[in-house]
Amino acid sequence: MLRILTVAVLVTACAAPAILAQEAAVSDTLFAAAAADSGLAEVSLSQLGVQRATDPELKSFSQQMVQEHTRMNQELTTLAARKGVALPAAIDVRAQFCAQNLAGLSGQKFDECYAKAQLTAHMEAVSLFEAEAERGQDADIKALAAKSLQHIKGHLKAIKPIAMRYEKEDRNNSASSRTNTSSNQ
Repeated sequence: MLRILTVAVLVTACAAPAILAQEAAVSDTLFAAAAADSGLAEVSLSQLGVQRATDPELKSFSQQMVQEHTRMNQELTTLAARKGVALPAAIDVRAQFCAQNLAGLSGQKFDECYAKAQLTAHMEAVSLFEAEAERGQDADIKALAAKSLQHIKGHLKAIKPIAMRYEKEDRNNSASSRTNTSSNQ
């Protein structure tokens, strides 16, 4: 009985690194798929921004996002092909839903919702790319994540004040609306 238990422990101990390596490969693969989803969504939403944004600063940001995320998507696609990792070819359901909702808006309402969507998307992307850059196992994928992370952090830094400006305007309009309602009563 002791011998069987010892063999079982040894087999488990020897298999553990292989299991951990498989989990790491899965993790890197999941990151690549999530990064591709994020990148495809970014290009799609930013194309809407180029077409519909009325705020010149937001329109310029959108053009930059289309260019930079297209380039990052190409780098990821090239690396994934070299590694034999399949990536999604189209935007996911969540991004489709967001794009459909944004497509139904215009003017300042589009600008406001688009800016907020970009802020959220870039905050999520920073978290995703940081996790891979810090804990990824595949050196090439990890390096791509670290390189892309610097650009994504720059995008977040650029969109934050724009989105906050709309948030501030929204709060001011809400406060003004409450004041008008209470004074009319």
